Amino acid sequence: MFGCLVAGRLVQTAAHQVAEDKFVFDLPDYENINHVVVFMLGTIPFPEGMGGSVYFSYPDSNGMPVWQLLGFVTNGKPSAIFKISGLKSGEGSQHPFGAMNIVRTASVAQIGISVELLDNLAQQTPVGNAAVSSVDSFTQFTQKMLDNFYNFASSFAISQAQMTPSPSEMFIPANVVLKWYENFQRRLAQNPLFWKT
Repeated sequence: MFGCLVAGRLVQTAAHQVAEDKFVFDLPDYENINHVVVFMLGTIPFPEGMGGSVYFSYPDSNGMPVWQLLGFVTNGKPSAIFKISGLKSGEGSQHPFGAMNIVRTASVAQIGISVELLDNLAQQTPVGNAAVSSVDSFTQFTQKMLDNFYNFASSFAISQAQMTPSPSEMFIPANVVLKWYENFQRRLAQNPLFWKT
């Protein structure tokens, strides 16, 4: 019914069914995982009015499981990407896996999927930093590059009184660089692919 994918690893499609409505995937070497993709295989849909809440569990310093709600998958949203790298030091949340006798290993985290009513899913609040940014990596790179260039160029700013005349060098006023920076940011926000035209 479900699949789990971690970059650089084989796709997992054999979840451990720990209850009639609960499934668990093991994530060995979880300390080196940044993102997890959870998806429906497309073979068995959720029953009408149902969906699956997705949880991440890792062992705390005492070896006890800490469960955190990541989000959900449904027939209408059959896959989701979750960032788990920042969650390993967070606090746990209320979860439906507490009374289950799930086999655990110290260096293995788990992804749990609990089949629940869609109405219940809508009322749950996932951990805030589990969602993957909706800004694509190109836009993020461009923004970071702009910030870096502006900060670098600004670090060389000097006043006109500090300038030593040198006929072989050209100087660009800092306000011109700032204006370019602001215009580029505005255009990037309006259309991240404006530079292709």
